[in-house]
This record gives sequence, structure tokens and C-alpha cells, in this order.
Amino acid sequence: MAKALFHKMQRVYVKPVGTWAHVEQVIPHWVKDVDEPLRITYECGLGRQFLGHELVSEQVMYQGAADNEPDDDPAMECWTIARRVARWHQEFSPQSPTHPGTYPAVVTEEDGTGGWRVSKAEFDRDPERIEYQARMIVRTPELLRIVRRIAEFAAEHPGDVPEDLKQVITSCSAILRFIYQLTDTPEAVAAE
Repeated sequence: MAKALFHKMQRVYVKPVGTWAHVEQVIPHWVKDVDEPLRITYECGLGRQFLGHELVSEQVMYQGAADNEPDDDPAMECWTIARRVARWHQEFSPQSPTHPGTYPAVVTEEDGTGGWRVSKAEFDRDPERIEYQARMIVRTPELLRIVRRIAEFAAEHPGDVPEDLKQVITSCSAILRFIYQLTDTPEAVAAE
């Protein structure tokens, strides 16, 4: 059974959207003949309802900042690769060399439902490439943490940055601006 984690008008950080919002409505989902709600969703005025694990309270955010934990960014997530059974595979169809009869799906939600996967035609065309892409996507949050640390170090210690790394740091800053939507288009990042 579910208990409400947030209350109406509480300020929360919405992880999937990457922004702060206020809980406009707490919505319990009831089941007949059960005393407590099965689950609770929260309306934050952002176009859809969010589950409790998608929100972070203001107190938790500031507590993490006080502890000086560098990776306590709620936008950072931990993604995994789940192997899905490729029901369409037949004897003549190309298969993944390391995982026969399956294809990769990147799981980006804590409950294991949301994420990234490919169509049958794409996987059959180049299984090795799809496996490579899945491994890259899974490591993207970790790479983003590294890029952020490099940019933060350069901002805090501008005199300590070797000349050889200034181009790398410029690229890191451009990538962060694009990801956090501080630039409009990918072309703006490529031009820098």
C-alpha cells in the first residue's frame, strides 16, 4: 500500500523534467475493498502525473548540498541494460554474438519499465552496433558526471588548467550547456 511522500503546494525537484515545481494535487489511486490507496501520483503542472520516486523534496536536496556530496545531483540517474527475448528471431536471422536470442533494452526507470530499445529491423541490420549503442547509453550519466567535474574544476581553478586541456574544457562546457538546455540546438554546441 502507498503512503503520500509529498503534500500539496510542497516544492519538489522533478527528476524526469529537471526542474523545480510545486505539487498541485496529490492523487491516490484506490482499489475496491482496500483500505489504503494502491499508489499515489502527484500533479505538478508539467503535463503529466509523477510517481514519488520521480520527485525529490527540497529538504533532501539541501541536506545533500550541505554534506558536499559531488554526485548528489537529482538529474543523475543509474541506467542498466536489460536483456529482452527476441521473439522474432528465427534460425536464419542474425543474432547478438554474446547474447543469442536476446536484444538489449536500456532501462532508465527504477521500476524497470521505461527506457530505450530498438525495432526488429534495426537490430537485425547490425546487432553489434546496437549492442555498442546500448553500452554507450548506459554509461552516459557517468560520463556526464565526469564532464561536469572537469568543467567545475576549470571554473574553480582557471590558472591550474594546462593549455592542452583548454579545448577539452571548452567542449565539456558546451556539452553541459546543451544538455541542461542553455543552448538551443546541437549545431550551437558543434560550432563552439
